[in-house]
Amino acid sequence: MGRGDQPAWNVAQRFRLRPDEVEEVRAEIHGHLRRNGRAACSWEVGSSATPSDLVDRLHALGLVDDEPDPLAIGMVLTNEPEEPPPAGVEVRRARTREELLEAGRIAAVGFGIPGAVPEPEEPTPGLETYVAYVDGRPAARATAAFTQYGATLFGGATLPEARGRGAYRALVAARWEDAVARGTPMLVTQAGRMSRPILERLGFRAVCEIRILVDRVENRGR
Repeated sequence: MGRGDQPAWNVAQRFRLRPDEVEEVRAEIHGHLRRNGRAACSWEVGSSATPSDLVDRLHALGLVDDEPDPLAIGMVLTNEPEEPPPAGVEVRRARTREELLEAGRIAAVGFGIPGAVPEPEEPTPGLETYVAYVDGRPAARATAAFTQYGATLFGGATLPEARGRGAYRALVAARWEDAVARGTPMLVTQAGRMSRPILERLGFRAVCEIRILVDRVENRGR
């Protein structure tokens, strides 16, 4: 359950269900969403989800493919990125409320989300937000959740006018360095069609496919 009301903020995943459990689990998820005042969520159905026809069953219940691209690729990096971060791009961890709000503004523009993407007013334990600066100006943002196994990468977004300057690569490099410093040299992420070519160049390898569907909740309550 994330901080915003967009489907991508609220995600159900890691499904290991029997066929007769699908509708029951969906109703349970709807209950969580209503109690938190949310109107929609994403279902991320991985290659190993059960039942094997889960996507078809969810379509039959009214879920729809995410747009513009419902397919994500799970990717992993276990060695130093194959391309170094570019010169002239500085990456900082967001530590102040102003820096976190700037990261949220970049995300809203980069992902085409109306309004501002909510960010916490102070850092969240275990979760780092990074901002990349090109020519001294905020240009891109990304986050990482650190665990005992490695870091999970989320939310990489670059302002349109700063694309092609290496900010995304610099954000990956910064998170790799932090994972190495913690003794857990592994990065995992799910890549859409825009980030996949960059990640492949950096040495990430594909390990699974993830189909993303959107589910709307009726009778929204608070």
